[in-house]
Amino acid sequence: MARARRAISRRSFLGGVGAAALAAPVLTGCGPSRNPNEITFWNFYGPGGQQKSQSDWFVQLAEEWNATHDVKVRLRYVPTKDYTSGPTLQTSFSAGAGPDVFLLSPGDFLRYHNGGALLDLTPHLTPEVRADFLPQVMQTRLVGDRVYGLPLEIEPLALYYSEAAFEQAKLAEGDLPRTWDQLLAVAERLTTPDRFGMLLETNPGYYQNFTFYQSMWMAGGEVFTPDQRRAAFNGPGVHAALQFWQDTVTAGVAPRRVKGAGANDSLSNISDGYCAMQQLGIWGIAEIAEQAPDFRYGVIPMPSPAGGAYTTALGSWAMVANAKSTNPQAAAEFVVWALGSTDPACIERMRRWNTVAKTNLPPRYSVQRAAEQHGAFDSGPMRVFKEQVMAQARPEPRYPPEVYRAISDAVQSCQLDDGDPVSAAEAAAQQIDTFLSTYDGAPIN
Repeated sequence: MARARRAISRRSFLGGVGAAALAAPVLTGCGPSRNPNEITFWNFYGPGGQQKSQSDWFVQLAEEWNATHDVKVRLRYVPTKDYTSGPTLQTSFSAGAGPDVFLLSPGDFLRYHNGGALLDLTPHLTPEVRADFLPQVMQTRLVGDRVYGLPLEIEPLALYYSEAAFEQAKLAEGDLPRTWDQLLAVAERLTTPDRFGMLLETNPGYYQNFTFYQSMWMAGGEVFTPDQRRAAFNGPGVHAALQFWQDTVTAGVAPRRVKGAGANDSLSNISDGYCAMQQLGIWGIAEIAEQAPDFRYGVIPMPSPAGGAYTTALGSWAMVANAKSTNPQAAAEFVVWALGSTDPACIERMRRWNTVAKTNLPPRYSVQRAAEQHGAFDSGPMRVFKEQVMAQARPEPRYPPEVYRAISDAVQSCQLDDGDPVSAAEAAAQQIDTFLSTYDGAPIN
């Protein structure tokens, strides 16, 4: 990435939030511990989160560390919607009160790295451990050869479908859609006065962008040119993806508003009968098993456009440490102890997170082997994800907030406001190019 003519300020990166985030409530609570013998860990799982198995995993993680270390970890739970779409993290860091350890997605990595908030974990990692992480999930946490976060999981996207809804519509396995046209046609047959045939995310935010990238890539669209010096967003692949997202709503087969926490929420949408098909990540398997065990469903790779090339998008949250922590050494040691050790206890801990407490694909080869030995991918949806959904995959990209917002505005305009895909893509590309002319941060990928 070329150097820019002027640098973006630290406050711009940490304080720059979109309209949806600005509208969300600010939560008050503890920031980094001022006690040198304590570090704070903010997350959206526990204690007291929506899924008990996941909350318990985080509580046990802290308890295991605290039992053997003088510096104690204190968990703070932030509800998912406030954590991922609200300003909770941004405002805490802008005020100099960010947590010592927190979870971060690739989509928001550059905001915190360019703002000087992420601690370099490289000195704490062995070459053996670095090589154990899958490259495609580690690459968005690297700047040069330095590591600024350890992936907790890999979360590919797929299409879930309700078996009961298919039976009611007299649809069989041979009717499962493989293309966008087939998906719209099947969704029309599944749509009833009380149920939408399919569901895509409609809430603006990092999650909607992440799910849109899958459609964009399958249609041949990209955000940047290969050298990342110019926007490529105003291209036919992007136009096609924006048109498809618009068509799902204008055809009446997908809702303008999703329920619950959003389209990442299986319980409020597909399992509750609000829709018959839903673009959703692998985490939905654990959600449904724990909270809607009687719901019958199947999983297939997300349909692609005619003439397009199938791929899935890989989400992946990572643990990161605050470079401005009162005790950065302890914060880094905790992250590496939790996810970056060759200790069998660490491997088992990550196996339990990825295939018991939550359903993901493990981000480390050693953890994948352990999961396979326990039969995690022998049958059912987990096997479909591993063997079919992951046939082609790309990691969630990391873009600065200004790029993310330009893309988000284009998706929202077309999906919900009947905007013209070509005009929306052109406007977004112009915004991205203007931003690139002044960008002076870590490489964008």
